[in-house]
Amino acid sequence: MALAIRLSRGGAKKRPYYRIVVTDSRNPRDGRFIEKVGTYNPLLAKDSPERVKLDTDRLQHWLGVGAQPSDRVLRFLDAAGIRERQVRSNPNKAQPGEKAKERAEARAAREAELAEAAAAAAEAPTEAEEVAAEQAPADTADQPVQEPVAEAAAVEAEAGEAAPAANEGQSASAPAEGADEVAPPTERCREGGVSVRFPPLDGEGLGVRRGL
Repeated sequence: MALAIRLSRGGAKKRPYYRIVVTDSRNPRDGRFIEKVGTYNPLLAKDSPERVKLDTDRLQHWLGVGAQPSDRVLRFLDAAGIRERQVRSNPNKAQPGEKAKERAEARAAREAELAEAAAAAAEAPTEAEEVAAEQAPADTADQPVQEPVAEAAAVEAEAGEAAPAANEGQSASAPAEGADEVAPPTERCREGGVSVRFPPLDGEGLGVRRGL
């Protein structure tokens, strides 16, 4: 019978509590055991003395008869100075597998192709841009020079804007001619119960009324 010193889980859900037991290696993890030689409570602080409790005498006895501790129990024994734990080195454990390496290489190649295509598209001008650049000088050479015409039109527009402004100033400052002469009022008379409107007097007011 192969003896093992390992952890046996107890406690509630999400609140584990472990017993350090000596058992047959063929038994289930939480099954029957031969002897309990310590406890381990991971919920306590790491510096708490109650986190790991070991029965040193019984552990040395079972180690003497050939019991093999698990890696976790061996860490406890190494911390307590009962048995030294050899440092394990597995540099290939963190290395990705063959399939992962193939996927990474394919992804890197695809990204490199996309980067090259984008760089080539950015450096080389398109055909439409080349045609537009060739046609631009020819179009400008065929068109006549219109700068003097545009300048003359601008001068005429400024003169037209200045003329209304001057007329408005004159009308606001000087009254119109004949504004002092007041038109004589019209007169009304009744003939036979009919109201008649007479025009203003002729000349300086000495004329004869029309219609009398």
